[in-house]
Amino acid sequence: MSVKALLQEWPRYFEVPPKNRSNKKYLVSELIYRVQELTYGGLTKKTIDRLEALAESKRLNERKYDNIRLAIGTKLVREVKGVEHHVTVLEDDYEYQGVKYKSLSGAAFAITGTRWNGNAFFGLGKTANPRPYHKSRRRK
Repeated sequence: MSVKALLQEWPRYFEVPPKNRSNKKYLVSELIYRVQELTYGGLTKKTIDRLEALAESKRLNERKYDNIRLAIGTKLVREVKGVEHHVTVLEDDYEYQGVKYKSLSGAAFAITGTRWNGNAFFGLGKTANPRPYHKSRRRK
């Protein structure tokens, strides 16, 4: 079926319009699932309860992560090659030398030129002391 034909078929199975009106694979998969659901029945109550429990568990884990967010205005200091580098925590990002970065990893990359886990670079992980900085060497 064409996308146009799939869109014409959509109201027979759904009360709301599709989230994506141009992606044929999406339309086909949603319609196929709905036809099977109507023919063979939907998820069992046990399965729905299990999925909801898993989703709640995921939300609880996300909340734990939010609780360790650094306070706005916190200054992170890291010395690299004898030079102190200061990064300030902003509401939704981090500032280093007047430039805003979406993550601590981005700021660490700006400082070192190599990829780092931002938390590890600034010593915010499980260990209290950050690893020493060593510029990576290419092996020949």
